[in-house]
Amino acid sequence: MLSMTGYGRAFVEIDGRQMTVEVKSVNHRFLDIAFRMPRNLMFLEDAARKAISAKLARGHVDVFVTYRNLRTDARKIEVDEALFEAYVHALTQLNEVSAFNLKDDRTLMNIARMPDVLSLTEAEEDQEAVIALLNAAMDEALDQLIAMRRREGEAMKADLSGRVDAIKRMTDAVEARYPETVEAYTQRLKAAVSELVGGNVDENRLLMEVALMADRSAIDEEIVRLNSHVQQLRELFESPEPIGRRIDFIVQELNREVNTISSKSQDIPITQLTVDLKAEIEKLREQLQNIE
Repeated sequence: MLSMTGYGRAFVEIDGRQMTVEVKSVNHRFLDIAFRMPRNLMFLEDAARKAISAKLARGHVDVFVTYRNLRTDARKIEVDEALFEAYVHALTQLNEVSAFNLKDDRTLMNIARMPDVLSLTEAEEDQEAVIALLNAAMDEALDQLIAMRRREGEAMKADLSGRVDAIKRMTDAVEARYPETVEAYTQRLKAAVSELVGGNVDENRLLMEVALMADRSAIDEEIVRLNSHVQQLRELFESPEPIGRRIDFIVQELNREVNTISSKSQDIPITQLTVDLKAEIEKLREQLQNIE
């Protein structure tokens, strides 16, 4: 069982290129991925999405990517020759028209410092090399995230198992109590009829009324389905596959069966048990929201 909450971070350096990948996930009905990375790395998004989809089934995932290229060929300096010549000619012209007889101290370095004569530009990235770097960092970050999800999932599994056990105990209590409700109804009906008509109770009519009541309030099928759902949950808790959606469906069915029992019941102890069952199922549902 895996939680949908986790965090992983990895730093990888290969051949002068450095990348840091951080991955954070929280619960979500589907797999929803959001990226935060420099614009010039947007070509990585498809590869990152595939890597995440291969390892995660559900959750909102935030991905943060930082990158540095420390290779000697990562940057280049370009010379604007036309602008360089324009500066030289402009300075010569100034020197000729100047009335102040200023010293002409032009040097190569002085003119190179003029705006935009030299410009530093980033070299075109080797996309295959950067994608390989991303995959290495992403794998490590996702492994950390999944390890955290697994640890939290184990704690959730223990809690959920305890709640399912409680649901099973209350279901057994309802099942054990039900025959007593039929007998109690028989005695109440017999007492009420005797009070109205005296001791001359028509046993056949009384039994017919009891049978009708028992049929209307029969909860055998609901008990069977509740027990079946409990067993399915226990089996799913041991499944290596993502189980969140299937468990969510089963919990809805649990609630449906308990509501049916509550509507049929004319017995106060069973009604109280269904209230407790609903409370436990709601706690179960809340916890399930973070299971992958």
